[in-house]
Amino acid sequence: MSDDTAPGADAPQAVRPRSALSRLFAHSGVRYLFAGGLSFLVDFGLLALFHVVFGWPTGIAAGVAFVGSFAFTYTIQRTFSFGAQTPHGRALVRYTLLVAANTLATMGIVALIDSTVAGWGVGKVVATIVTTAWNYFAYRYWVFAPTQTAAPDVEPETQN
Repeated sequence: MSDDTAPGADAPQAVRPRSALSRLFAHSGVRYLFAGGLSFLVDFGLLALFHVVFGWPTGIAAGVAFVGSFAFTYTIQRTFSFGAQTPHGRALVRYTLLVAANTLATMGIVALIDSTVAGWGVGKVVATIVTTAWNYFAYRYWVFAPTQTAAPDVEPETQN
């Protein structure tokens, strides 16, 4: 062995086992739920601010809070949950369409449940559960899905 070779340099590197937490967060679904939990806290806090502090009607407060958390949710889901490399333009258009559908669903669900003894807080939780279920698949397979690359052009064989 020469002096310029570190001891054990020829030995295969030991593979460090991944921690249970890193294995758990390796799945996009887990990252999606974690990011969604953070987004929910932002959204719920805004809803409480607009409805309880400012006295806005429940449906309007729920809609404005939901749209208000738009940038936070888009950014954390794109970068942390799905590590998307898709162009922002396409993803933002699709995300905006999904947000519009989710906003209408959230407003309706929260306002409907607020008219019961359960109240607006339970309504917000129910709306979040409903939209969370369909959003994972919409984000993964539509909003942040990798762009399809066209197959390279193959030149026809020429006869010599």
